[in-house]
Amino acid sequence: MEITALLANGPNVSWYLLPLAVVISLVYSASRYELPEAILKRSGRLFLTILAFMAVVLGALILLSRNL
Repeated sequence: MEITALLANGPNVSWYLLPLAVVISLVYSASRYELPEAILKRSGRLFLTILAFMAVVLGALILLSRNL
């Protein structure tokens, strides 16, 4: 019953973070480099860096809100 209520509200907003991180890393890398191989290599590394940073922030927020 609870799953139906969660799905009725629409998709979770946090799923938009993955495509946003992909777009940010591609656009930033394309503005810095000209070769497609360099753009894809750098954007892949930047994407993983963005995800790691978001995971660290999420962990910090979970720890800080633990005893609320």
